[in-house]
Amino acid sequence: MNKLGEKSLKTLEYFLILDRLAEQAASDKGKELCRALRPLDDREQAELWMRQTSDAKELMIRQGSPGFGGIREVGAILSRADRGGVLNPRELLSVASLLQTARRALSYDAEHEEKTSLTPIFGMLSGNRSLEEAITTAIVSEEEIADGASPELLSIRREKRRIAGKVRETLGRLISGERSKYLQEAIVTLRNGRYVVPVKAEHRGDIPGLVHDTSSTGATVFVEPSSVVEINNQIKMLEGREEVEIERILSELSAEVSLYKGAIEQDYDALTSLDFIFARAKLSFGMNAAAPALLEGSRCRLQRARHPLLDKDKAVPIDIAIGGEYDTLVITGPNTGGKTVSLKTLGLLSLMAASGLHIPASEQSEIGLFEHVYADIGDEQSIEQSLSTFSAHMKTIVSIMDCCGQGDLVLFDELGAGTDPVEGAALAVAVIGYARQMGACVAATTHYAELKTFALTSEGVENASCEFDVQSLQPTYHLLTGIPGKSNAFAIAGRLGLSPTIIERAKEQVSTEDARFEDVIAELQKERRRIEQIKEEAAKMRAAAQSERDKMRADRDAAEAKADKLLESARSQADRILKDARMTAETVFGELDDMKKKAQSTVADQNLAAAKAALRGVITQTESEQRRSVSRRTVEQDEQRPVQKGDKVKLLNVAGVTATVLAPADQDGNVQVAAGQMRMTVKQEEMRLLQEEPKKKPVQPRRTGAAPQLNLTAADREVDVRGMMVEEALLEVDNFLSRALMGSLQTVTIIHGKGTGALRTAIQQHLKRHKRVKSVRSGVYGEGEQGVTIVELR
Repeated sequence: MNKLGEKSLKTLEYFLILDRLAEQAASDKGKELCRALRPLDDREQAELWMRQTSDAKELMIRQGSPGFGGIREVGAILSRADRGGVLNPRELLSVASLLQTARRALSYDAEHEEKTSLTPIFGMLSGNRSLEEAITTAIVSEEEIADGASPELLSIRREKRRIAGKVRETLGRLISGERSKYLQEAIVTLRNGRYVVPVKAEHRGDIPGLVHDTSSTGATVFVEPSSVVEINNQIKMLEGREEVEIERILSELSAEVSLYKGAIEQDYDALTSLDFIFARAKLSFGMNAAAPALLEGSRCRLQRARHPLLDKDKAVPIDIAIGGEYDTLVITGPNTGGKTVSLKTLGLLSLMAASGLHIPASEQSEIGLFEHVYADIGDEQSIEQSLSTFSAHMKTIVSIMDCCGQGDLVLFDELGAGTDPVEGAALAVAVIGYARQMGACVAATTHYAELKTFALTSEGVENASCEFDVQSLQPTYHLLTGIPGKSNAFAIAGRLGLSPTIIERAKEQVSTEDARFEDVIAELQKERRRIEQIKEEAAKMRAAAQSERDKMRADRDAAEAKADKLLESARSQADRILKDARMTAETVFGELDDMKKKAQSTVADQNLAAAKAALRGVITQTESEQRRSVSRRTVEQDEQRPVQKGDKVKLLNVAGVTATVLAPADQDGNVQVAAGQMRMTVKQEEMRLLQEEPKKKPVQPRRTGAAPQLNLTAADREVDVRGMMVEEALLEVDNFLSRALMGSLQTVTIIHGKGTGALRTAIQQHLKRHKRVKSVRSGVYGEGEQGVTIVELR
């Protein structure tokens, strides 16, 4: 991008948007990518970036935002490991944090099955749980290596603890025995890594041993008694072995990091790219923005657009367009009426869309990518260069005229101001004409009536104005396209109390043509207000009619639901009655069988069998008729049009089932339908046509796929937050508790490691304030002790 283009980006406050974007990123590289973002002139690439932003926003709505707080800069670390260097604990923990973030991002991606524009980036992630756990198991913190990092280290430390206990036991007997009177205090302390006791200087000779230190006053000497010198020597030897073993462990882990250097670098690149994309989605949420449709050609149509740096609750939305029926827009209106903001909104939102960012405007907005956006906005006066406002503006305009061309958007604020009005207006018309001749779209604000006339009389040039309420003497900030702005100077002066005589004299100085022109504008504005009032009334009537239709539809659905419930109740009651009748009949049949055995009559046997068959037949027929009479529901034919192939219908006699019509009704009124894998024939009066919602015109290519489903996977009973920062760990714990509560778990475990204890303390204090937590305690022997927290849920 050339120097003028960069200056225009600054003028349009594009870099302030990038600063806000960078605030949404979690990693340093992600923030760097945000600040390096620039508009594209490649529509396909811009569409991909826009889809990525939209897909990330949709994922955040369904699943929340993935955590990128664990991303660490590992470039220098991997290079040193690749050269055979031994990484320190802090560097290894940075690698583990990155791998853990990659693993969680993979889990996040696995929660949805459909593919998105982010799928290829998630697909670059590999993670390495084996290496991650090897590091986090061996390294507790930047200053501490875990005992279990290796069997050798565990053995050495156990021996150190045993010998240290022996030293303390020996010195304990000394400080509690007869010679305790020679001590300054009855304590055991460390000097130069060796156990010593504080001896009064005057009794130095009474406790034989080595002096390792003296107090600042000289009154105390720290003596290593002879009885523990050899034991302390054993401890020093063990410490040497411990350092060697730690160095070996770090070297082994560093070599494994070097082995996976390429995969870790790819994880880093993918994670920072995702951090950048999700930052764009977070910015969209913050601005209440939406994705516009990206069009071919250099044109723009914004609906209900707001400047993103203004308070979204106070900014007045505007509709503004350029590059379609007209390539030039001349905006007039009073000062502080919103002309400059309208100009900046047009330019800035065009730049944002070309950068793959959502814009604070309606989804129906459409933007074509401009090759360049040049802007001359604001006070360019320069004392250092001895330039007046007019000269400074003209210097910028000259640069724009040298660069502008086909497909560019050029924005001028108060074009031609700062000099003689007649010459300034003529110059403004000439500048706009030249830019149009070069193929650029032009939007300019002005006070000159000559430019209003130019817009009225030139093909491809359109007037617009910022509305002003003369009664309240306040701008409304509404942009009205197609109508030039009225001066309102006389009306404002009169409202402010200027003498009518003076105003009349001023009117006499205005030419007849100018006065007639102002009157025409006034009539146009009056007509516009009348049309807008009619449109508002029509919209209210349309909304009322729609509300009534919705109410009728809701009443109908409620009545059908009630009917379904009554039918089900009647069906259940009928089934119960028939069941009782069948049981009674079987009882009578049993008694008749007993009577038959006693009577031993063949004729009676035949008569009895016939009676039983007849009775069972009557019950079966009654049961069928009863169910048929209870379940049948129909609709009148005049309630709905005849069904057609492909229509969605509700089967009235099968509760809760919808089906698709396979063929129109035959001459007997039978309709072939399909409900899932089942096909059936149903009478047309026993189904109701479902009214489809009107389809909205798509504003950009949308991804198709399965509808989002609730994630009902089983909840884990433990979560591992070792190596996380406190804020990141608390967020992970909250998410974990939510899943545990949904899974109806009673007791869960949080693994945070021992370390300095800061993470454990922060988590336990946070949990004690959680309203669904019943109790919190540290683990006991066999559970992980101080390295875990056990949580009982309500």
